[in-house]
Amino acid sequence: MLDTATRTAYTDDHHAFRDTVRKVFAEHMEPFLDQHEEEGIVGRGPWKALGEAGMLCPTVAEEHGGLGLDFGFNCVVAEELAYMGSSAGFTLQNDITVNYFERLGSPEQKEKYLPGMISGDVISAIAMTEPGAGSDLQGIRTTAKEDDNHLIINGSKTYITNGQNADVVIVVAKTDPSAGAKGTSLVLVDAGTEGFERGRNLDKIGQHSADTSELFFNDVRVPKTNILGGENRGFIHLMEELPQERLSIAVSAQAGAQRAFDEAVKFTKDRKAFGKTVFEFQNTRFTLADLKARLQVGWAHLDWAIARHLRGELTTGEASAAKLWHTEMQWDCVDTALQLHGGAGYMNEYAIARLWRDARVQRIYGGTSEIMKEVVSREV
Repeated sequence: MLDTATRTAYTDDHHAFRDTVRKVFAEHMEPFLDQHEEEGIVGRGPWKALGEAGMLCPTVAEEHGGLGLDFGFNCVVAEELAYMGSSAGFTLQNDITVNYFERLGSPEQKEKYLPGMISGDVISAIAMTEPGAGSDLQGIRTTAKEDDNHLIINGSKTYITNGQNADVVIVVAKTDPSAGAKGTSLVLVDAGTEGFERGRNLDKIGQHSADTSELFFNDVRVPKTNILGGENRGFIHLMEELPQERLSIAVSAQAGAQRAFDEAVKFTKDRKAFGKTVFEFQNTRFTLADLKARLQVGWAHLDWAIARHLRGELTTGEASAAKLWHTEMQWDCVDTALQLHGGAGYMNEYAIARLWRDARVQRIYGGTSEIMKEVVSREV
């Protein structure tokens, strides 16, 4: 398990919460990891179990049915999920979508969605990416045209996390196509709305237990009251959430890298070659020493970033730098750990194979590493 003895971002309350997270995951997630991978989705049962344990949307204020905790509790869930080796979409709901509802939602929207998101009865998704628009969200083509007191949505989205499970989708659409990014709005679409269709559960290289989908909107008619936040302010709202979104990915990356390292240490100390363990070779020990040093730096930096975010001080540039560094480090760590496994690392029966597959997309979603460098360079 993760060693948290030297962590500086957490209090005794966070540590006690981590014990609960581990117990819930041990009962409702770990025994079913292979099943989730094979089925390509995490069913409703674990979502409900997490909800009952207070592990979903813990930052939501008590007045809306939440626990009113700080983002550090989200980080605990994200770390344990990534270290366990699951790509379930809990962190999307905890760290990203719920913020939009709580921060921007009308009283009616909060009352309709937040209790269910906290209990696990409502699963959410956010539909940004399109076949022709990824990191550059200004290029989206999905439209939501006004029709009296309604909006008519047309377009398609792809690579949408929780796409198969979602009960409600935050759709990024152009409400004023002539205004470019300034004409973008966030519009809520409920599952079952006429004209809203889910495509296939996409066949990905990794993160097989995450339901990642195509979504289609064909003359989907919703009331204008389904706009989340301000009309034509969607792009601004998206930018406001970037620090937490990118920090969340960095948190998962660091924990995933640690698990890969731990797997490599365990394997090399057990596997023998030429009459001694693989660990006894100097190359192995030096390689692991290098990774250990980088992980030490990573945990210290992550705690710094979490602490800054809890104080409301983490900038978009700092969060982007964190995502860039931790995801790139994760990839180096999982790839090196797989190499130290030799041929066994290429076998799916070993945990390192899944960790390696799942890590590759971390450098892509939430903004590619190249986009992160562009963002960071603006603060140079």
